[in-house]
Amino acid sequence: AWYSKDLPSPNQLIERQVAQTTKIYDRTGDNILYEIHGDEQRTLINLEEIPEYVKWATISIEDKNFYKHKGFSLLAMARTAITNILYGRKAGASTLTQQFIKNAVLTSEKRYSRKIKELILAYKVEQKFSKDEILQMYLNEIPYGSTAYGIEAASQRYFGKSAKELNLPEAATLAALPQAPSTYSPYGPNKDLLLGRKDYILDQMQEQGYISEAKRDAAKQFEIIFEKPKINITAPHFVMYVKEILSEKYGEKMIEQGGLKIYTTLDLYKQEIAEEVIKEKTEKLNENYQASNAALLSIDPKNGQILAMVGSKDYFNDEIDGQVNITTSLRQPGSSMKPLVYATAFEKGYTPDTILYDVVTNFSNDKAEPYEPHNYSNNELGPVTIRKALAGSLNIPAVKAIYLAGIKNVLDTAEELGYSTFSDRSRFGLSLVLGGGEVKMTEHVNAYSAFAREGKIHPISAILKVEDKEGNVLEQFEDLEKETISPKVARMINDILSDNAARSYAFGENNYLTLKNRPVAAKTGTTNDYRDAWTIGYTPSLVTGVWVGNNDNTAMKRGAAGGAVAAPIWQSYMNKILGDTPVEEFKKAEIEKTGKPILDGEIKAGKTVKIDSISGLLATEFTPTELIKEIPVSEHHCILYYVDKDDPTGEIPKKPESDPQFNLWEERVLDWAKKENEIASSTIPTATDNIHRPENIPTFEILSPQDKQIQTDNALSASIKASAPRGINKVYYFINDILIETKTTFPFNLNKDISFLNNGYYKLKIKVCDDVDNCSSKTVEFNLKIDKTNKTSINNLDVKIISPGSGLALNSIDFPLKLSLENNNPYYISQILLFTEKDGQKTLVGTAEPINEQKIEYFIKTPLTPGTYTLYPELKNWDGETKKGNEIIITINNPE
Repeated sequence: AWYSKDLPSPNQLIERQVAQTTKIYDRTGDNILYEIHGDEQRTLINLEEIPEYVKWATISIEDKNFYKHKGFSLLAMARTAITNILYGRKAGASTLTQQFIKNAVLTSEKRYSRKIKELILAYKVEQKFSKDEILQMYLNEIPYGSTAYGIEAASQRYFGKSAKELNLPEAATLAALPQAPSTYSPYGPNKDLLLGRKDYILDQMQEQGYISEAKRDAAKQFEIIFEKPKINITAPHFVMYVKEILSEKYGEKMIEQGGLKIYTTLDLYKQEIAEEVIKEKTEKLNENYQASNAALLSIDPKNGQILAMVGSKDYFNDEIDGQVNITTSLRQPGSSMKPLVYATAFEKGYTPDTILYDVVTNFSNDKAEPYEPHNYSNNELGPVTIRKALAGSLNIPAVKAIYLAGIKNVLDTAEELGYSTFSDRSRFGLSLVLGGGEVKMTEHVNAYSAFAREGKIHPISAILKVEDKEGNVLEQFEDLEKETISPKVARMINDILSDNAARSYAFGENNYLTLKNRPVAAKTGTTNDYRDAWTIGYTPSLVTGVWVGNNDNTAMKRGAAGGAVAAPIWQSYMNKILGDTPVEEFKKAEIEKTGKPILDGEIKAGKTVKIDSISGLLATEFTPTELIKEIPVSEHHCILYYVDKDDPTGEIPKKPESDPQFNLWEERVLDWAKKENEIASSTIPTATDNIHRPENIPTFEILSPQDKQIQTDNALSASIKASAPRGINKVYYFINDILIETKTTFPFNLNKDISFLNNGYYKLKIKVCDDVDNCSSKTVEFNLKIDKTNKTSINNLDVKIISPGSGLALNSIDFPLKLSLENNNPYYISQILLFTEKDGQKTLVGTAEPINEQKIEYFIKTPLTPGTYTLYPELKNWDGETKKGNEIIITINNPE
């Protein structure tokens, strides 16, 4: 009786207050981002004019027992209450009649008094009107999003036609909207959720007997085409984000008609720069990398407030699913998860100096399902510090780090930092550190603010204040700061991520992860299949994340790494925003020594031994210098040999093999040492080289030419008489120490045209070797005097690189790099020198000898560090003069 006294009469249900305009402002309150006009779009339509499947779609999803109950269902309410408590859900149990009352008559406030009024009025309505009359009122009054009220207005807005003309899939789509019009809006970020709910409704219609399986399947295949949105809006993704948050809190009716004033955190200046940079930097992304979209989120780490949000490069472009807001979507973060893992390891006692072996390792003890991650470059670097591993984004040490830190501990850290996507912990394993779990950009970027603010974090926020139409404050921003990771750990992460020298081996010194005249910390991320590329970087007062990819999750081109496609956008935005603002420094990290060498960056030094590379025995004074290998005697062991992963600074494990990962890690470390020609002390050979002995060295005499002989013939003849215990295998002929001929068959004599030489004195060296390179050599001198009317000028000689062509972009995996060279006269060219130039520094990278070949191939074996290089050949003639050949430009891409 008490709650009934103020209820309206069922005869006056359609009398309602005049709707008022809601305005959404930026943080200054001076700029309107979006205005939700209070004028409702409503066109009444009779139930008999509406296609049957429109009614069936609504009833099947909202209230399948509509024609059976008396306004509400106590059984359904009790059942829902129990399941909500047991499973933590927020499902409702309102009948279609109750929903009509809530949306058309009452407010959406979440109070028990409102619910009681709703039940009473629903019962009265059921007593007064027939079921068809109630259904007709529902379909004419229910909000379908924005200012579209009723099925007819919704049909016109979303499909441009009357509800009378709706087909089955369109009817199911409209039936999906009333539950949460802002969330399911086809013009918002969740169009995929809307279409998924549409298919669910079709399934319900089929199960409840309204349509056949064939009609259901055909309707699911039908392509839904929406009318273009007709809205005047600034920062659309951000506005829709705010609208959805408040709609869940206050209800659609209040947001659409309540005349609210919503003051947001958006900084319009930063937003406009973000949109400008995204537009500028994405112009050629699709052409170069098959990446159609980009997103940017910038927040203030001191309070968690969103300053700029660009959910896609063009909100109104349906071809790229522009209305999808990537900043709130689930995407894989790639290596941008690594700082979280290393921070957890640091909390446990590991340090930036801790040594982890970057060697390819199988981390699975299940032979049927091995897990063997590789680095972006496919190289392995052996022992590296955590600083080097994180700065250069090495994958293998990162997987070891998450094992040492403990997956549970990492997930605890993630929860502390505000991630909501890791609740089902059973899904995650070691691959989490490489981005094996999806994240929301809003949460991911905000998590980095804990590093920027030395462990303190704030819930991400988009709203400063909400006022109702009378000016009453409904809510106001509240700074809810909490401490997560320790300041000491945050400083360690900042120290590494701001250390450009530490990452230069992988990214090059001139990379996109630096800013003009100020320190900044940054991390990239790329998924293995190039579906997501990230860069997140920060100063103590600004955190910005950038994502590049395709909204439909198709892969980009190989090479579309975070450092190549996302970092340029990030760097441009940060430079423009920070400009000449005061420079802020990160507090210095204090890294204390633990007393354990492996944690403090030390590997026990071992001695070296000289081994003959052919016999494998200890080298002697008779072993040829070029066959001697100095091999370190290793003390290499994986970190689990020295530490208990759960107590790294504690006692050295007495039985390290009891750790399930020990044998997997240790075996690969020892294999690496062996491959690197590092041998264990227990395997040092004791015998000495027994094949390179004085008695095995070949003996020979030069029969011709005689020393100091005058050579007047264009052809130089040389003959020898040689013998060796193992036989003669090869004879090499050199002029001025440059190889001109190799003879491998008896009698090993030389007959060589040397008319390319200018007159003068030359040294002829002859080197005789057996099959294991026991060699002896002798030298004679000859004076060349031939009829040579014209000296061959170096100006007439030329050398050039034929391939690769200029402008080639490479990765470290493209090495050894094959070069094809061509010279116009190999007889007059003694050597071809290969140089690179970068930042004014000239470096010799190889030497080739034509040996009478105009076309030769040469391989640059050692990978170049990332950056842009000028590569060119330089020829040298027999007089020692040099001449530069053509230049090509090559770019070595940054790895992930």
